[in-house]
Amino acid sequence: MATLRSYIFIDQLQPQTMCYLGSWIRGSLPRSNMAAQIIEVAPGIDIEALTDVALKAAHVQGGILVVERQFGYLEIHSRDVAAVKASAEAVLDAMGLTPDKAMKPKILASKIVTRIDAGHAFLINRNKGGSMILEGETLFVLETEPAAYAILAANAAEKAATIKIVDYRMIGATGRLYLSGSESEVRAAATAAEQALEI
Repeated sequence: MATLRSYIFIDQLQPQTMCYLGSWIRGSLPRSNMAAQIIEVAPGIDIEALTDVALKAAHVQGGILVVERQFGYLEIHSRDVAAVKASAEAVLDAMGLTPDKAMKPKILASKIVTRIDAGHAFLINRNKGGSMILEGETLFVLETEPAAYAILAANAAEKAATIKIVDYRMIGATGRLYLSGSESEVRAAATAAEQALEI
């Protein structure tokens, strides 16, 4: 039987969170303010049958379908919130589970680094997928398990404060979020990101 690692509903994808997602996904591109559902399971290959269920249950589009070493990931989205919820519920029904059976997110690391050095900014920017961090800005980094919760933290941070999403990784053993901006905005975003994971 599959383990439900993550079951994440996002009522409105924020612009940066959505754009970063759109920079690497191979499926249908979401748009800002669309509702989205992310489902992460183990073993990974089980996500294929669950994707079939999700796409047949309601009129939604698939953005992510990834099977990696241990885990499988599905992201669906639509402007129709009810369709996203119906599709996600059909997946749960197929698994014989309820949302509370998903693993709870665990914060493995959470740090704020003020007044980033130019050399440090350069190193981060060489590995990022989103906006550039600049010398003197404040950096917030977060690592979470299961990995998919990184998108929830990113979306919550962006809703709460004027920050830049530098990077977030939501596939693998752990998820990571990097964001930057002024110290006060980053602190507000960090609080929102952490609170979003207190499920």
